[in-house]
Amino acid sequence: MDEEQGALTQLKAYLAQRAEPREGRLPPERQLADILGVSRGELRKALLMLERNGELWRHVGRGTFLGTRPVEEHSTIAAIAGRSNPRQVMQARLVIEPRIAREAAITASAHNIAEMHHCMHASRLAETWRQYENWDNRLHRIIAEATQNTVLLALFDTLNAVRRAVVWGRLRANTAKPPLDHHSFSEHEGVVRAIEERDTSGAGEAMKRHLLSVEQHFSILREAAE
Repeated sequence: MDEEQGALTQLKAYLAQRAEPREGRLPPERQLADILGVSRGELRKALLMLERNGELWRHVGRGTFLGTRPVEEHSTIAAIAGRSNPRQVMQARLVIEPRIAREAAITASAHNIAEMHHCMHASRLAETWRQYENWDNRLHRIIAEATQNTVLLALFDTLNAVRRAVVWGRLRANTAKPPLDHHSFSEHEGVVRAIEERDTSGAGEAMKRHLLSVEQHFSILREAAE
């Protein structure tokens, strides 16, 4: 512990004496460890502490920088996906998509609803899991489009892009295509029916039940794969 505290003290003293701009890049770890007279292990712990305090940030392949992480470093899809996981994605979907379904029940046009029915029909005819997933993805986006709300649609698109970028592992059943009794078929019908009937609370609850079901099935497949 004393060695770790010593490395942190040395690092803080070094940073306080730097003449470079606050957002400047630090020397590589090996060089910085030599400058401070500490081991690389001790240096990494000291860097981690300062990173947690928001005093510096690191980008793999580019180096360590003083100051807070730039907004663009937080907001790119790859950056978000790299710091998240399937559980976080599902949590976010459970927050956002039920609300989207509620709004869609108020504002969906006849054309939106017809598109939803088309997606549900096409998903039942899918010959592969990939085809099914494309139609499933399209259905959820049409529901977001049906809100007629540019901000909600942008939030959905960002979340969906992160979902597709996150590494989920092998989470498909051992079949060439979804079975005829695939849980999502009836769940999707429940969501669309509530939207069509202008049942806001019903649409939100149906979407929540669907996403909880998706989460449960993913958990079962993850456990089976481990």
